[in-house]
Amino acid sequence: MENSVELFTDGACSGNPGPGGWGAILRWRDNDKELYGGEENTTNNRMEALAVINGLKELTKPSIVIVYTDSTYVQKGMTEWLEGWKIKNYKVKGGGLRTNHDLWRELDALNQKHQITWRWVKGHAGHAENERADELARQGVDLVR
Repeated sequence: MENSVELFTDGACSGNPGPGGWGAILRWRDNDKELYGGEENTTNNRMEALAVINGLKELTKPSIVIVYTDSTYVQKGMTEWLEGWKIKNYKVKGGGLRTNHDLWRELDALNQKHQITWRWVKGHAGHAENERADELARQGVDLVR
């Protein structure tokens, strides 16, 4: 399908929290676009989520997307936990907001714009695109050190 893409993502952090980076590879047909960035003081989970967000933001029209991530936090967050969080308006016991609620809201909006399948892949296990996304994420860390 013409508007079908694959998105391979990873996040990295030097210390948790600490300087972090995200990497993403968008694949459309035989074309790859590599993206990366970083933040000075962040967490690995934020970088994992930002990798997906920044990859999806590159899409200019609603698309069919397969997201590959080695983050169970992102994969399960989007497939198992998000609906419950939304019902509770991202609040946790005691009334505070869920960690990374800003990113979950953004992921939810992007998820509704596209038709997304969320796939978990084992990290550091020889999956070529996951390994490359990890390299890009580490480049993102280097940007902010």
